[in-house]
Amino acid sequence: MQITHIPTPSHEEVLRVTDTATGLVGFIAIHSTALGPAAGGLRMKPYASEEAALTDALRLSHGMTFKNAAAGLPLGGGKAVILGDPARDKTETMLAAFAGAIAALKGRYWTAEDMGMSPEDMAVIARGTEFVAGLADGPFASGDPSPITARGIFNAIRCTARHRFGSSSLSGRKVAVQGLGHVGWDLAAQLHAAGAALIVADIDPARCDAAASRFGAAIAPVDRILGVEADILAPCAIGGILNADTIPALKVAAVAGGANNQLATPADGDALHRRGILYAPDYVANAGGIVNVATEILRIRDRAGFVKEKLAEAEASLDAILTRAALRGVSPHKLADEIVLTRMQRRPAA
Repeated sequence: MQITHIPTPSHEEVLRVTDTATGLVGFIAIHSTALGPAAGGLRMKPYASEEAALTDALRLSHGMTFKNAAAGLPLGGGKAVILGDPARDKTETMLAAFAGAIAALKGRYWTAEDMGMSPEDMAVIARGTEFVAGLADGPFASGDPSPITARGIFNAIRCTARHRFGSSSLSGRKVAVQGLGHVGWDLAAQLHAAGAALIVADIDPARCDAAASRFGAAIAPVDRILGVEADILAPCAIGGILNADTIPALKVAAVAGGANNQLATPADGDALHRRGILYAPDYVANAGGIVNVATEILRIRDRAGFVKEKLAEAEASLDAILTRAALRGVSPHKLADEIVLTRMQRRPAA
């Protein structure tokens, strides 16, 4: 295994990790440890290039700093990515090699499950390093964070609906869900139970068919879901989907979902605001997963109590952000960023 340090002004530390024997090529990006050790999941996907993978790691780790700070967690922001198709290229020996790179950071970065990974994969990595969360077994095991992530997003959608429509009730509201992975599926189930009418899209047609059968969801093509008429759009797939090309085509009153880095640029938050589309900052809405994982990193024994408390705090924070943004006449993402930066300036003494 080889580890190469990549100088990056925006981050504390960035590593390129390779292992010829296993075909491993990946990156670990530590954005900030101002509030505590960097925490963020490990993602594996068939990136178009190393540059694309590195860009993703840098963006996602930056987002994790803001997410952890917004959730009031004593954790910084980091992220790891591996290039490759998880269904075809992932092997235990590859994960073991990557575990060595995480171990070399000696606790500056904690990893967990993300796209293309599973609790079983985390167990493999845990054989080579202690700095792993999201495990299925163990005294502080937090398991699959998806259900908790979905619950937090559901709460955020209800909060956003209250601000946009005057009521948190989702009965009869039309919600477009982009992406039916673990989080998107759990969210769709909760929305259906609350009486929402669903429009769904996913790259896997079988998932859409299952949602249509179970939830009575309408199905939209993947390339058209961002243009359907709905009350609320819930992005639960890739980031950067709110941009100069897609925002003019939106036919929704609000956006609240689970995808990370939904805004391609900060200016896109302003563009949503000018269109009168209420945006729930993604790193506030989707913090449930890292809250769940944090119980393992921080060795919290009362996991259920901690998660319940933090989800309530996240909903209260979003409520305050949307209220203050309305009073100031600005996009909510600006208020959220201000809160995070203030918290980071009040970092605990070393």
